[in-house]
Amino acid sequence: MSETEALKAKLLGEIETASDLDALEALRVAALGKAGSVTGLLKTLGGMTPEERQAEGPKIHSLREAVTAAIGARKAALEGAALDAKLAGERLDMTLPAAAAPRGSVHPVSQVMDELAEIFADMGFAVATGPEIEDDWRNFTALNIPETHPARAMHDTFYFPDTDAEGRAMLLRTHTSPVQIRTMMTQQPPIRIIAPGRVYRSDSDATHTPMFHQVEGLVIDRGIHMGHLKWTLETFLKAFFERDDIVLRLRPSYFPFTEPSAEVDVGYAHEKGRRIVGGNGDDDGHAWMELLGSGMVNRRVIANCGLDPDEWQGFAFGIGIDRLAMLKYGMDDLRAFFDGDLRWLAHYGFGALSVPTLSGGISA
Repeated sequence: MSETEALKAKLLGEIETASDLDALEALRVAALGKAGSVTGLLKTLGGMTPEERQAEGPKIHSLREAVTAAIGARKAALEGAALDAKLAGERLDMTLPAAAAPRGSVHPVSQVMDELAEIFADMGFAVATGPEIEDDWRNFTALNIPETHPARAMHDTFYFPDTDAEGRAMLLRTHTSPVQIRTMMTQQPPIRIIAPGRVYRSDSDATHTPMFHQVEGLVIDRGIHMGHLKWTLETFLKAFFERDDIVLRLRPSYFPFTEPSAEVDVGYAHEKGRRIVGGNGDDDGHAWMELLGSGMVNRRVIANCGLDPDEWQGFAFGIGIDRLAMLKYGMDDLRAFFDGDLRWLAHYGFGALSVPTLSGGISA
């Protein structure tokens, strides 16, 4: 037997009897590594004569291929045996209760959105949506917001560098009011919608984030007045907070898209050291908390949407969904809404089957 054949038999025998992957790797290095025995034989080919190289070359290359194939086969066998042993040792007890497994939860914002949709659907409102990337005409101009209004400034609004096909500046919508514009331009009155969704403003602190959630309401019909607005908001807030002692106060204010405009305050009191929404708003320890903005839709806004303001009137209102969730469920920092902390979500989240209904209760 030649030296090459003897080395081949020796290496194949050692590979076949390798007990584990570490031993197999050591054999591979000893045979095929930089200083390995097979590598050493390959290096001798350079010093041989052409006749010797023709005779010995095929034998040495055959040795390398055989050793490489044997190592691969043994490695696969050892890995398969290790996997079988692991599977045999790992067992899953299918009799364990399902509660022991991790479960997800519904985010408070999603829950409140469902609550709002349920309440307003009972009052005949539909849910309308629109794009989060808007043009400045629908976001500002159609809403009677002048060119000099601070909301149009770069430090308040996220603008895109490009314009649309009509040359209008593009931006991330700062409110869901553009959905009202789109609805009035595509639907004939009467209109009753709420428009929930994400909005974006350049602001960030404990009670403000660059992205937050807002819901706006719009009613367009004949003979609409402020009494309809107050009744709608009062009915909504009583259903949302599930209290019959909700008292509203409308304070004169200014919004470009409504005239007259009103800030809406809700009376609240302290009950056993805990702030609750409600109360009578008197001077005997009760107070008022600003909650939302509202007003009668400006005639110019109605006209901008192609409707006759002498025939159609309406009211609109807007409120932060995140703020509603904070007030109802006792959260004190808006930033936690977007941290993705599983502990926070486990504490404040809702079960997947906790669907709010007026008959079963809005709160899960």
